[in-house]
Amino acid sequence: VGRGLKRRASGGWVGGHGGGQTRLQAGQGYGNTLNCILTVYRNENVVGFFKGMSFPLASIAVYSSVTFGVFSNTQRFISQQRYGDSNHAPALSDLIVASMVAGVVSVGIGGPVDLIKIRLQMQTQPFIKANINLKHMGIGFPTYRGPIHCVSSILRQEGLAGMYRGAGAMLLRDVPGYCLYFIPYTVLCGWITPEGCISPSPSSVWIAGGIAGAISWGTATPMDVVKSRLQADGVYLNKYKGVIDCISQSYHSEGLKVFVRGITVNAVRGFPMSAAMFLGYELSRKALRGDQAETNP
Repeated sequence: VGRGLKRRASGGWVGGHGGGQTRLQAGQGYGNTLNCILTVYRNENVVGFFKGMSFPLASIAVYSSVTFGVFSNTQRFISQQRYGDSNHAPALSDLIVASMVAGVVSVGIGGPVDLIKIRLQMQTQPFIKANINLKHMGIGFPTYRGPIHCVSSILRQEGLAGMYRGAGAMLLRDVPGYCLYFIPYTVLCGWITPEGCISPSPSSVWIAGGIAGAISWGTATPMDVVKSRLQADGVYLNKYKGVIDCISQSYHSEGLKVFVRGITVNAVRGFPMSAAMFLGYELSRKALRGDQAETNP
């Protein structure tokens, strides 16, 4: 653990549900993951799995850069204040604080992005019929025409606060989620990397990053379900009053199993996604350090 904590890790616990995963967690009427996939494909073809992804894709670079930077700079600031050297090896407590700060900031940026994505994914007719009886309202068309229309509609109807619907649940997901992302990665890198090596090898980064991603996404699934339901709520009516009410209603209607809905998809998807993310980060950091060394020997 000591050797692992000596390595400065920075990445992003950045998630993005496809249409199937969001509907599995926020909707009802889907028996399991396979049934959800088949239902989405049957009703909307392959396009249904990518609904609402244009907005996250357009903002992912900014979101990731800010989150990575917050974690790294917070860690360096703590090291400077505690040890008088910003490059001092961080302690476990330093990593925890830096991870928590990154989690809080991620909600400020990622909350609206997730909201728009989920609203666009959850406005389909099969979801409506499975969850709430709105036949008398004559709803047959999507509420939102696209990301921009979705943003303007939410701001007009709910104000700025509406853009942060589900922020409480997202905080409860991301703050511990980032801790279970950065810390396992740092520790695992220390265990895998041989003594005497200055930095972990690409294979070490890939394995450690993948395992960290699977751990963080797997353990975050219960609150991810609550967050998705709160953000999907409000497309046509408001069903939940808050985090506690959402947990209570979900439990009473579907039991404890609802809070692990999608855990397999989250864990499996988290491995390659996080492995690639950490590997890209570490390789970029090495390249930047190399350029700096050549410029300022």
